[in-house]
Amino acid sequence: MAKIFCSLIFVCACFVLSTAGRINHRFLGHDDATPTGSNFTFVCDHSRYTSLGLDVSNFAFCNKSLPYEVRATDLVNQMTLYEKVRQLGNKAYGVPRLGLAEYEWWSEALHGVSNVGPGTFFDDLIPGSTSFPTVITTAAAFNESLWKVIGQAVSTEARAMYNLGRAGLTFWSPNINVVRDPRWGRALETPGEDPYLVGRYAVNYVRGLQDVEGSENYTDPNSRPLKVSSCCKHYAAYDVDNWKGVERYTFDARVSEQDMVETFLRPFEMCVKDGDVSSVMCSYNRVNGIPTCADPKLLNQTIRGDWDLHGYIVSDCDSIQVMVDNHKWLHDGKEDAVAQTLKAGLDLDCGRYYTENVEAAVKQGKVSEADIDKSLKFLYVVLMRLGFFDGISQYNSLGKNDVCSKENIELATEAAREGTVLLKNENDSLPLSPNKVKTLAVIGPHANATSAMIGNYAGIPCQIITPIDGLSKYAEVDYQMGCEDVACKNESFIFPAMQAAKKADAAIILAGIDLSVEAESLDRDDLLLPGYQTQLINQVASVANGPVVLVLMSAGGIDISFAKSNENIKSILWVGYPGEEGGNAIADVIFGKHNPGGRLPLTWHEADYVDLLPMTSMPLRPIDSLGYPGRTYKFFNGSTVYPFGYGLSYTQFTYKLTSPSRSLDIKLDKYQYCYDLEYKNDSFKPSCPAIRVDDFESDDHFGFEVEVQNVGTKDGSEVVIVYAKPPEGIAATYIKQVIGFKRVFVPAGGSEKVKFEFNAGKSLQVVDFNAYRVLPSGGHTIVLGDDIISFPLEINFN
Repeated sequence: MAKIFCSLIFVCACFVLSTAGRINHRFLGHDDATPTGSNFTFVCDHSRYTSLGLDVSNFAFCNKSLPYEVRATDLVNQMTLYEKVRQLGNKAYGVPRLGLAEYEWWSEALHGVSNVGPGTFFDDLIPGSTSFPTVITTAAAFNESLWKVIGQAVSTEARAMYNLGRAGLTFWSPNINVVRDPRWGRALETPGEDPYLVGRYAVNYVRGLQDVEGSENYTDPNSRPLKVSSCCKHYAAYDVDNWKGVERYTFDARVSEQDMVETFLRPFEMCVKDGDVSSVMCSYNRVNGIPTCADPKLLNQTIRGDWDLHGYIVSDCDSIQVMVDNHKWLHDGKEDAVAQTLKAGLDLDCGRYYTENVEAAVKQGKVSEADIDKSLKFLYVVLMRLGFFDGISQYNSLGKNDVCSKENIELATEAAREGTVLLKNENDSLPLSPNKVKTLAVIGPHANATSAMIGNYAGIPCQIITPIDGLSKYAEVDYQMGCEDVACKNESFIFPAMQAAKKADAAIILAGIDLSVEAESLDRDDLLLPGYQTQLINQVASVANGPVVLVLMSAGGIDISFAKSNENIKSILWVGYPGEEGGNAIADVIFGKHNPGGRLPLTWHEADYVDLLPMTSMPLRPIDSLGYPGRTYKFFNGSTVYPFGYGLSYTQFTYKLTSPSRSLDIKLDKYQYCYDLEYKNDSFKPSCPAIRVDDFESDDHFGFEVEVQNVGTKDGSEVVIVYAKPPEGIAATYIKQVIGFKRVFVPAGGSEKVKFEFNAGKSLQVVDFNAYRVLPSGGHTIVLGDDIISFPLEINFN
């Protein structure tokens, strides 16, 4: 996220993180030693104004009887140009003569309250916060209620830390970029490769962070209270960080409008429209030649116009400086660049470019002061909704005891359990029986994992339970590292690991990658285990006395075909980066306290996939002329190590379909026209091939009920994924796409009924080359899971 300015922040972390939060909150009257936050106050507190020698009744922006927009306008209108410009960076300096406190906008909460950014810090009073599994791991749970509950827990801890002067109220999370290429280094931060899955994660996590109970459906969304403010990022078509010298700071993503609408923008549209997020962050890269933070079509026209954002737009840190120094866009100088971004709709600059250059841009006639006013109003309305000016009384009691609570730590454990994916389990080798397995050889570079489990954009965890810690609760552990680290460049540690495996009742090998391989500013070159890890796994498996369990930590897929086909390796688990409670979760799954039910949110490609196309080729569809395959499960039809949505269980489930809709007749009025959708040669083409979805409000729904039966001997959870396949013959469209999913717990021998209902226009749409969203007529196919059950659905236009 950070570049030039941000690097200065991290170099000076000891100073910034120990002062920025305190300055803000002392200005607001915080007592840093108060453990409960009971002395918390807010900008428009009468006693605060009295202590400043001001009369609060003289300031209309503190009049709670007025609408937020009127109050924000009053505040902005009282500022000088210099004062206005000083509020446009992530550090807003405030206006002392008006009693306006300074505020630090930059805090992060990707999978827990983070200390990345100057708005949040930890100390003796709040030494840490709950570090939940990384997003790719919780996405694998396919559990919307889990995602929302995690958001609620994180926002409670954030609000408690704000009360104690240790955090802000605006958190620039989540990351909802679709993982287009398996090499992308930031896959751990995201919910995966499917736009609908990513969008549903965004909606639920944002709702969990933002929603104040009872105020979810305000008539005026711009006055809806916010628990904390969330931010969906990085907009848009951002998924190249640093690949073979191609950096995000100079990369120009050449993207078709079809791919923009269908893949890159869809999660953001869902985040804004369905999640009602209060902020969107634009990215470093260009899209089709234009920096995203200076593109009026992407910002003003789309986010604020078409989607009706109720909030503000912020830049990724130093993005405007990147435009000038790296992209050298239009050869603009500083004043021209800030003028371009302000007029495009960028309200807040994470950095100093706005605060240092906007005043000059106004005086040079490059941008109007009214553009500044508009952005400031968006910003202050959000702060008013957050209670920064008036407080939100129901959160005033939150304090130290609400951070790292037992409930949140257990939720982190449950999230790691639910996100675990069982990839292989020959002869039902798992779960291990604690009555039979008394000794374990615990081997590998992640056997004693600590910081690797919490990934990036993490804070300081409440505690860290290593895999050794967790497994030791079930059996006696003989730990052998096998590799010094994930690079595994020294094979001398393999022999002691083999000796331990010979003597133990079972061998657990914990392998994989970490932030030294995949991270922000670091894309992968290959899909293989590093160094001697493969050799370690094979040699240990060849001599082990008991069953061998391979546990993989990673975000992106790894080609483990060797382990998949190795008969000596009975079981394989993928745990992503499972957070501070990862060790407990891994042990609970291995020993059967929890039955794994997670599904892969990414396709695991074979290693040669990366040799077939460069990471910088943006199209999702295959490029036949260049021999490039398609991307993601929607457009790739080759062989894989494991497909998207794959995951096993310790039990067995069957599906029974009841009452599916098999046809849907849609009546068109005289103002709706048939759309000529392109079909392949020699394919049957209906007389009315499609209608444009945006031309009508579709109330046409279809649905069905599926009975999920647990026919095995263990309780377990099943993820029912529903896909749609378009009518045969449509040119250059997806193979299939996710349109819904539900996770359901079913006791052994029991059954649960799951209902699905879909809007035909939204769920069955196709985006054609012209970027129109259309609903095709003809025979669609609805598929449950990996073709467990499918049925036809005929769409007819009358």
